[in-house]
Amino acid sequence: MLVDFFVSTSNFQLRTSNFFPNLQLMQLPKVSILLLTISIHFSSSCQNKKEDMHEFTNKLIEESSPYLLQHAHNPVNWYPWGDEALQKAKKEQKLIIVSVGYAACHWCHVMEHESFEDSVVANLMNKYFISIKVDREERPDIDQVYMDAAQIMTGQGGWPLNVICLPDGRPIYAGTYFQKNNWIKVLNSVQDFYEKSPEKAIDQANKVQEGVAQMSIISVGEPKEFAQKLLDKAANDWINSYDNKKGGRRGNVKFPMPISLNALLNYATVYNNEKGKAAVLATLNSMAYGGIYDQIGGGFARYSTDAGWHIPHFEKMLYDNGQLLSAYANAYKLTQNPLYKQVIEETIAFCNRELYDGKAAYYSSLDADSEGEEGKYYVWSKAEVIEVIGQDQEAYLKFYDILDQGNWEGKNVVRTLVPIAAFCKDNELDLATFKSQVKRNNERLLKVRENRIHPSLDDKILTSWNALMVAGLADAYEALGNEDYKKDAIKTGEFLWNTMWDGAQLRRNYKEGKASINGFSEDYAATIQAFIKLYQITFNEEWLNRASALMEVSFKNFFNHDNGLFNFKSSEDSNLYVQKSTVDDNVIPSANSMMALNLYYLGHYLYNEGYLKQSKIMLTTALPYMEQQASFYYNWFELYRRMLNEPYEVAIVGNNAAEVRKELATHYLPNALLLGGTSEGNLELLSMKLVKGKTMIYVCQNKTCKLPVEDVTEALQQMK
Repeated sequence: MLVDFFVSTSNFQLRTSNFFPNLQLMQLPKVSILLLTISIHFSSSCQNKKEDMHEFTNKLIEESSPYLLQHAHNPVNWYPWGDEALQKAKKEQKLIIVSVGYAACHWCHVMEHESFEDSVVANLMNKYFISIKVDREERPDIDQVYMDAAQIMTGQGGWPLNVICLPDGRPIYAGTYFQKNNWIKVLNSVQDFYEKSPEKAIDQANKVQEGVAQMSIISVGEPKEFAQKLLDKAANDWINSYDNKKGGRRGNVKFPMPISLNALLNYATVYNNEKGKAAVLATLNSMAYGGIYDQIGGGFARYSTDAGWHIPHFEKMLYDNGQLLSAYANAYKLTQNPLYKQVIEETIAFCNRELYDGKAAYYSSLDADSEGEEGKYYVWSKAEVIEVIGQDQEAYLKFYDILDQGNWEGKNVVRTLVPIAAFCKDNELDLATFKSQVKRNNERLLKVRENRIHPSLDDKILTSWNALMVAGLADAYEALGNEDYKKDAIKTGEFLWNTMWDGAQLRRNYKEGKASINGFSEDYAATIQAFIKLYQITFNEEWLNRASALMEVSFKNFFNHDNGLFNFKSSEDSNLYVQKSTVDDNVIPSANSMMALNLYYLGHYLYNEGYLKQSKIMLTTALPYMEQQASFYYNWFELYRRMLNEPYEVAIVGNNAAEVRKELATHYLPNALLLGGTSEGNLELLSMKLVKGKTMIYVCQNKTCKLPVEDVTEALQQMK
């Protein structure tokens, strides 16, 4: 079992070494802190179902976030982030504890059970501190600046994130998971330090603030000619970091990083880089067969705790599954591998079964735990499996590595060690017959599993995550042609526009009719991206109009004229102790890289040279980072590739435009932008292209079109 952790630690170290190599921080008294990759086992008390703590109620009871509500009956006097807690700390001159986590976080639950439900710990926290609980998924702005502080002070980060701050909110101490006794030591040590050496505490806060501020400084890049050589070097460095056999970045813990797979596959396909293509496909194959993928019910866990994608950290997040739909859809277009089709269909089925709100939107996540145990809902003993599927199923048990002693902590994670075709060949089985057996047995196991106590559902709706799901559904529709996927994408897109957008600004969160947090640039960027995707699968120009409207609000409320990027928080919202503009791409791409790509797309669709120019300026600013580590700046890598190659603007105009678009979109076209409709519409590139009684395909580049054709095969040939 591993502490939940922050993905781009290596990226952080790259950035910090560039920005403040000489920064030195005062060391507080040392305590035993368990961070990132320390493997630990707890007593059975941690595994028991939480006791009812309803004799206590704190300020979190008024919140809608499931994570905050989990702590609403702790004896700790928790506050949500807001003026009440911050002003109280200043008035009473008390240190602030900012404790950040999320509903699906296993180690957040462990620390709550061990410490925050304990009256001794709570009394200490209540006496000396103002304690604030933060749902990092609702408030990524708060999480970002305090995670930066944690990494400056400790070199690492993770969740739960526990930061102790001066009454003005500036950090002086940070860590992740603490066992109860260590947490008590930390609280006493930091309080003693603050009382006896207040000037040193202020100095510590100044240094941390300076470090975070320096980390946030990004200068506008100097214009230069883009070069193929630079892109190739960045790509080769990236490809060489991959695990040759199992895919993903080398290491003992692996994250999917879905959109990075798209970027690398695009590059490898356009430039015939077989090693890059093999790296991406090996990753997708290994994930699809490993335990990170729910072989019984579909959908992906957040990451694997081993190098082979076999043992998952069992929480399931909407943002992973939405983005992985895009990755597998593009790979399916390229390869027509039926495995990818199966993964797409099963993942969408999982999302619609377990994360869909039944109307138009998707919930956030499923917990890693059930009944107080990590993964209990998903794992099996061999006897349990046999009871469900019956005797004489040795091939099935062998295929899924289901052992008498278990393959993980005495139980079995359902996973495969070899592809099904190879397994059948090695074991002299008929492939079609065995596939039917696997499907039948999986359905039986899923039916039985559904009767178990489910992991808790985080039923808040987040704008950016739903936008990523829209994009994934749109890509799945293009790849497979399933009209239900298109309908679902449109329905959720309409929800974002009609519910999360009030005509002046987007909202971040939604639950039970309530939206309490203003959207961040990530929400705008992901929603604009989703609306562009919806235009591409519908040719309804209203989606481009909506995307353009959101882009203009983004410039008004988020644009930073000093660095040419978009701040994470709106200028209409109060700032934290620093203002952030990020360019690095994590599991979810950065708001700025999404914005830069959106400007590129809208610039071409709308013939807006200003958008194209701004996209290039942003890329130039991010370029020094992308050159050094493209895998953590993958959207910038994708934009750089696109800037080097003028796109094919493929206009499809006529009564059968929808059918032709659908056929053309099933092909893998990493250099094409599709547009069109049954009439000429309002886009300049469609002007004068309608031919009565025909549906014509115009393949254009740099505003120059080749002779129109009616056949998709001919259009594809023109793009070669």
